[in-house]
Amino acid sequence: MIPQPTTQQALADTTFTLSPDATIGHDDATQTIADRLAAQLRRSTGYDLPVQLGAGTITLSSTGADTLGAEGYELRVDADAVTITAAAAEGVFRGVSTLRQLLPAKAEAGSTQDGPWEIAGTTITDAPRYEYRGVMLDVTRHFFTVDQVKKFIELVSQYKLNRLHLHLSDDQGWRIQVDSWPRLTEYGGSKQVGGGAGGHYTKADFAEIVRYAAAHYLVVVPEIDTPGHTNAALASYAELTADGTAPELYTETEVGFSTLTVGKDRTYEFLDDVFREVAEQTPGALVHLGGDEAHSTPHSDYLTFVPKAAELVVKQGKTVMGWHEIGDAPLPAGTVVQYWGTEDEKAQALAQKAVAGGARLVLSPANRAYLDMKYHAETPLGLDWAGLVSVEQSYSWNPATLIPDVPADAVIGVEAPLWTETLDELAKVEFMVFPRLPGIAELGWSDESALDWPAYRERLAAQAPRWEVLGINFYRAPEIDWA
Repeated sequence: MIPQPTTQQALADTTFTLSPDATIGHDDATQTIADRLAAQLRRSTGYDLPVQLGAGTITLSSTGADTLGAEGYELRVDADAVTITAAAAEGVFRGVSTLRQLLPAKAEAGSTQDGPWEIAGTTITDAPRYEYRGVMLDVTRHFFTVDQVKKFIELVSQYKLNRLHLHLSDDQGWRIQVDSWPRLTEYGGSKQVGGGAGGHYTKADFAEIVRYAAAHYLVVVPEIDTPGHTNAALASYAELTADGTAPELYTETEVGFSTLTVGKDRTYEFLDDVFREVAEQTPGALVHLGGDEAHSTPHSDYLTFVPKAAELVVKQGKTVMGWHEIGDAPLPAGTVVQYWGTEDEKAQALAQKAVAGGARLVLSPANRAYLDMKYHAETPLGLDWAGLVSVEQSYSWNPATLIPDVPADAVIGVEAPLWTETLDELAKVEFMVFPRLPGIAELGWSDESALDWPAYRERLAAQAPRWEVLGINFYRAPEIDWA
């Protein structure tokens, strides 16, 4: 099972078998979860599986002890019943994710399969190590449709992640509708890497992504990258440039050449509008303002810009999030800084400075957590600027000790970013995400004492039949003895 539960004990001589007359019970808070579980099991088992208020053969209850927290749960598999108990619906959803892994892999099938549908008797008590467990999808270098993002959500939510970071603006494209600046999407969103047609999300599109993510207990974190990575915006509106001349749209993959004009009032009028409309479309607490690779922004200007941009995020009632470079500037209380270094001293120093100023950290070390890094030199997709990242290297690190001299309680979680310079279809995304993402998910969920590579690689191998049933185009890493 991935992530490894906090505690699990086998019940001797006990096996539960899902029978044709089974029912799924729920309370008022868990009906949607029950309906979704029933729908999947109906497809694979062919059973009726009526959903009912109250107890059932499988019972989902959100009336558990508050000590379980928002995401914790208890799961018990007896000979004649399965119960999942949590203090909130989100915890029940996490428990159902575990139940799906306890069932035979063919339970994930989209058509009727032969049984039996057995689960070994067990009790599990489980809760997350970190509050933030995320994955990032870059939809700027290559655009992904609403349906593709929804499929991505379905796949990643199996592993108890709770944040979906969407990188929505960059040099190559602007992907989220802003009514007050319509050319951002009309023109700035028209291309992607390689020169092909791009795309963007209307407000209705983005609302559907947010809704679907929430149904899978993922909170969307929108990113508007500033002051660099802004060519799509500059190409759309010449008034944002220093000399009033708009650059051409950019469809290559270099970085660091674009910048907003820090000394222009119009820059902050623009950002005020953008952050307002993005915040209005985002129920979550965080808005990510980027801040990375601003190589064309003079450093003194950068230090002026970051607090002003952050203030505009706070103005919308949101908490600021940004890449670790923003740690060099004064930041609002509670800011979340995302570390993406390669364990280099400069990046670590910026993270340390941010924490000293009161920021909290989400860790995304590029040489371990970046899902777009090649597995090995011959990997046909991805990049290698942060090194080659094997499945073992991606898993074998401890968030609590990665950055020296940072208190363990300053780290609130982990995130696995996926940049899409070389990824223009979902099958390629799957190839880079699986099998590394489950390991990052486990680092964010499971107790430190449970993190052990030899044991993990065996549990990871056992995921293969499930991925095959789901049709995931995963990479069969040679260091794993795949089932």
